[in-house]
Amino acid sequence: MKKYFLLSLLISFATIAKPTKSYKKPFIKHIADSSITQIIDSFTQRFAPDKRTAIFQIDAYRKDNQLIVTGKTNLIEAKNALVNQLKAHNTIVDEIKTLPEAELEDKIYGLVEVSVCNIRYSPRHSGELASQALMGTPVKILEREDNGWLLIQTPDKYIAWVDRGAITAINKAQLTRWETSNKIIYTRSYGVAYSEPNANSETVSDLVAGCILEIQAEKDGFYQVIFADNRKGFVAKNEASIYNKWLSGLNATEESLDKTSKRLMGVPYLWGGTSFKGVDCSGFTKTVYFLNGIMLPRDASQQVMVGETVDKSGNWVDLKTGDLLFFGEKRDDGSERVVHVAMWLGNGEFIHASGKVTISSMNATAPNFDAYNFKRYLRAKRILKTGMVGVSPLKSDKVY
Repeated sequence: MKKYFLLSLLISFATIAKPTKSYKKPFIKHIADSSITQIIDSFTQRFAPDKRTAIFQIDAYRKDNQLIVTGKTNLIEAKNALVNQLKAHNTIVDEIKTLPEAELEDKIYGLVEVSVCNIRYSPRHSGELASQALMGTPVKILEREDNGWLLIQTPDKYIAWVDRGAITAINKAQLTRWETSNKIIYTRSYGVAYSEPNANSETVSDLVAGCILEIQAEKDGFYQVIFADNRKGFVAKNEASIYNKWLSGLNATEESLDKTSKRLMGVPYLWGGTSFKGVDCSGFTKTVYFLNGIMLPRDASQQVMVGETVDKSGNWVDLKTGDLLFFGEKRDDGSERVVHVAMWLGNGEFIHASGKVTISSMNATAPNFDAYNFKRYLRAKRILKTGMVGVSPLKSDKVY
């Protein structure tokens, strides 16, 4: 499960969990009054209600009859609006750090150069896994630690830390050149890029479904490719597709979602996983939809906010293959805590990452009946067609 309450707790005490590079206040003689705090809190709730996708860490204190405003944010317009409002009744010293940080110069973009990039809540290998990004994914770089770890934002807006060895930093011109280059997408579940157009040659890198690489040429049944860090390799043509042709030929349907979901059968559960190497519940649904040309938000508690609600009562006859089922608990105040997501297959069955990717049933007489999730079912959302608001079709958004 991708538990939102745990994620919120982690974020509350950290930069997206506990960054080692943080601003330090000078000696504070007088803390800002409550009205200032309320203004800052209102801006935070308005512009950065989800700390997984925005940074707005602002504080203020008084010193020598001045209001010192400190912290950091990647929301420049929100920061400027806040400072302007505070200026109305205060003499302001603006010490807010804006992201991307100036030290990055013009290299504020990056490309994932490994098959599956592990993204963590804190800038260390022992940090909890937050998400993953596949080879060829363009990211925005916001900050760099002294140890080289990078704070990045992925195309689904998720913000967390990555080892510098997984990312090649580039500038805007390089990003534009890559976006317009001829590329392939790897379509087999697993495979490799070879050093020569020969399956018996050395391996340059492993690959998983969804990896994207730039093509240089075609030779002897292979695509000659170049990686973001300028390594060169060869990928078998029968294991990949020209990206633009793949994208133009996509037509996400109930049948295609069903077929893609079952390709992941047996893939192990991995908290934070979003690839064929391992998935958590929302990473599974995200991967299925991505391979059908649709980018979903990262977590179950975010995915439940998109699409069209098609059921709340467990009336399975109203569901269609590909609908997302959400599970959790209803609080006394009427709100919900979403902790799990699955995909409906039809005939009372759904597929989800629970221990491993498996198929379960809502039918109490079925051998694969899932009593636990049956009891905590909350609602079903439809993404295809009528529910596309809030998601990113790759055809129109041109992410890659």
